[in-house]
Amino acid sequence: MANRDAVPKILPKVVGGGEVKKKNGLADGRTRRALGDIGNLVTGPAIGAKPQTKVSRPITRRSAAQLIVKGQEPLQKNKTKPLVTKGVAARKVGVPAKPEANKKDSVKAKAGTISVICPDEDVKTIEKITLKERKVRKSGKTLTSILTARSKAACGLSNKPRTQIVDIDAADVDNHLAGVEYVEDIYKFYKLTEDENRPCDYMDSQPEINDRVRAILVDWLIEAHKRFELRPESLYLTVNIMDRFLSEETVPRRELQLLCISSMLIACKYEEIWAPEVNDFLTITDNAYVRDQILLMEKVILGKLEWYLTVPTPYVFLVRYIKAAVPSDQEMENMTFFLAELGLMNYTTVISYCPSKFAASAVYAARSTLNKSPRWTDTLKHHTGYSEDQLRECAKQLVSFHSGAAENKLKAVFRKFSSPDRGAVALLPPARDVHIGSS
Repeated sequence: MANRDAVPKILPKVVGGGEVKKKNGLADGRTRRALGDIGNLVTGPAIGAKPQTKVSRPITRRSAAQLIVKGQEPLQKNKTKPLVTKGVAARKVGVPAKPEANKKDSVKAKAGTISVICPDEDVKTIEKITLKERKVRKSGKTLTSILTARSKAACGLSNKPRTQIVDIDAADVDNHLAGVEYVEDIYKFYKLTEDENRPCDYMDSQPEINDRVRAILVDWLIEAHKRFELRPESLYLTVNIMDRFLSEETVPRRELQLLCISSMLIACKYEEIWAPEVNDFLTITDNAYVRDQILLMEKVILGKLEWYLTVPTPYVFLVRYIKAAVPSDQEMENMTFFLAELGLMNYTTVISYCPSKFAASAVYAARSTLNKSPRWTDTLKHHTGYSEDQLRECAKQLVSFHSGAAENKLKAVFRKFSSPDRGAVALLPPARDVHIGSS
């Protein structure tokens, strides 16, 4: 058993940056032992220090830097990895400072130069590199960059200009009704769901309806829509409701006009603030039906469509794509809606193309008619998701409808867009050739 009167040994305590202090010893750096594992040995014992065992501990950059700041210089025999400082005059390590007369020989590191602390040599500036020279050196071509450039050149991408997408919503940032924060997500959702509520090809299942009869119905709906001064959304939703119902149910010819006014009644209740009343629809049909028939047909239509009326019609995409056709003006807008309503009357066009492609083709055909250059911009391609090649077929059909609009017996659309308040765009000559590229 150890003697209780024996004086306990006081263990050294390591504090901050490698300094060793003892409770019963001196508190300065003279009691510190050198590092023995790298040959940095003190030739003799420190003044006033008791004999101690050698401590083997690797020196770090941090501890060396702290010793330099405190005025203590670690002695080394072998060269170690130099310590690099930037913008600070380095002191010579392991050698006493030179007299004041030799201060001119020491090189002070300036901003933008690199100084190296070397144990066995005077402190010297290895390189004087300005910031400009360093940027030039960093921008030197590597093997990877050379191979990448060659690959782009082989694929024809080296000289391809960067696409410039115009922020079409920048002007509406402060307009809370524009919903700038959500508009991109909304239209992505529209494009994902537009095929879910498209009418299918129903002509084979409708014995008393053909393309011509349907065109007459839509022409009459356009006249009624203009008479009631309804919103454009109501017209496109009316046609969508009518086509979807005909895709599900067989309708005799005597009830086709009843189907039209009931579909418009539903669309007006959904889109309009002040929807026309049932009596108004009875008036435009010259009392061909009674009130109860309209209400009953309305109920049948809603039941067949499962009350699903929130669908992306072509009008939803037309508004967005016209906005993306920067710079856009009133003439461009009127021409686009003129071509879109001509296409709305054609059964094949409505059934063959989804609403987004139909709307994009109307914008492309309108730009071709008005000789806009380029006919299809990177901004339009970005927002529509369609290239010129994908739109030319549908655009060609719309231009052909424009060419024959003046001679067509169904003139509701032609008269509507021949008026001065619509810019008389129907009287403009149609596009000569939609196959010409963007030049």
